[in-house]
Amino acid sequence: MDTPSLKEGNAPNISADPSENRSLLYRRIILPILALLRRGASPRRLAWSIAVGLLIGINPLLGTTTILCFAAAIALRLNIAASQLANHMVYPLQLLLLVPFLELGSYAFHTKPLPFSSKALLEAIRKDPIEFGRRIWRWEWHAFLVWATIAAVLVPLIALILTPVLRKLSTRLQRSKNNIEDDRFLQS
Repeated sequence: MDTPSLKEGNAPNISADPSENRSLLYRRIILPILALLRRGASPRRLAWSIAVGLLIGINPLLGTTTILCFAAAIALRLNIAASQLANHMVYPLQLLLLVPFLELGSYAFHTKPLPFSSKALLEAIRKDPIEFGRRIWRWEWHAFLVWATIAAVLVPLIALILTPVLRKLSTRLQRSKNNIEDDRFLQS
């Protein structure tokens, strides 16, 4: 089996920045969280920020997550960057969970289910557009209430799980920083 030589221009990919060889998940999620910890963010507050961002990110009111997340972070004095990072990370889940939240809302509040076929939707719109608008609003509102109930339980649970993990990471980073400073002192 032939191995490419350096003469042929096939130099191995050796990057000066080790994070370039990491996965997208690591670069886009883990590194920013590590950076926040390095800058002195409290692991507890960071855990709450991430938990709030994750849960707000899956709420069934499409188009509201960024502003809701920002408002919650300000009101609760959380880390805005961490909550927005978590919020945007779960955007695909918001789309996947929209229909289940709508169905749970209809079930919980005993309302007619949303017609999911395009033919039924068009027929309902043609028949009475104002009533259809009211129904859409009701379905969204009920889905939002179901989501809020679930979020009220899951946010503290997620924060409780993340806090020790982030504390451990913070301790490791602090030890690593101290070791580097000790090495610099010994070298001078």
